Amino acid sequence: MQTPRDVLTPDALAMLQIIASTGSFAGAARELGVVPSALTYRVRQIEDALDVLLYDRSSRQARLTRAGAELLHEGSRLLDEIDAVANRVKRVATGWESQLTISVDTIISKATLMELCDSFFSLNPPTRIKLRDETLSGTLEALTSGQADLAIGVAGSSSNASIRTKPLGEVNFVYAVAPHHPLANAPEPLSDELIRQHRAVAVADTVSRGGGLTFGLLGGQDVFTVATMHDKIDVQVRGLGGGFVPDCMANPFVETGRLVVKEVERTNRLVAIHYAWRDAGKQGQGRAMQWWLSQLESTTTRAALLAHHRGV
Repeated sequence: MQTPRDVLTPDALAMLQIIASTGSFAGAARELGVVPSALTYRVRQIEDALDVLLYDRSSRQARLTRAGAELLHEGSRLLDEIDAVANRVKRVATGWESQLTISVDTIISKATLMELCDSFFSLNPPTRIKLRDETLSGTLEALTSGQADLAIGVAGSSSNASIRTKPLGEVNFVYAVAPHHPLANAPEPLSDELIRQHRAVAVADTVSRGGGLTFGLLGGQDVFTVATMHDKIDVQVRGLGGGFVPDCMANPFVETGRLVVKEVERTNRLVAIHYAWRDAGKQGQGRAMQWWLSQLESTTTRAALLAHHRGV
């Protein structure tokens, strides 16, 4: 009988990912160019070696059992680690990483980030760039978990001694609502009790474990949660709620009259934002990472990453 080491190969883990993404054995078989029976046989080999059922056979769809879901989750992590090893080998051989993954908080100016990518690609490097949109503590978690090499827009801090951080700048958060929102004409400063009576708009933390970070929410308040800071501002422009937003992102909407900034009894939050990366030690950073870190040393670049937002 085969052992787990015999069957849990990178190809097998990738196969399980494809089954999950297509939602059926037949769809996965078409994508892999094999007959469904061959795919079913390989899955049974894995199940026999692990002595567990990975899929619920009572469903026509490829529905994972709890054990199957855990294997898929851990398998994805293992495949990421294999990719990381390949990247390190490539870097040692050429000095350039084969891929550099950057986790970017949604508070960061996409226009400025794309200008940096344009400048990087003009070097014609062998390094592929992968950007990950993250929010709040998820930005740093992508780095600490090994899913990213560089994190831009980190609001928290890390106790990990291998993580290095430098300040990007400070962001002032102001309370803003649409001009037709009930709080737009309310007397200032707005009290917590008055704000609590109206829906708050919050951005979901992309951290995968734990509750994540929340800012500015009051107990008992109705909350509308969205995916990004851009979505949050869009929702507030539509008058569907209020909340604290970065003044650098709100300003274009304030200038055109689509948002109104209101004074509140609570002090506006001034948040220190950082960028972070892993210490490469004696091995040294790859040339792609060196380039990005050198760009982030520029005061102008750091300011642009936080300030150059365009109204929609």
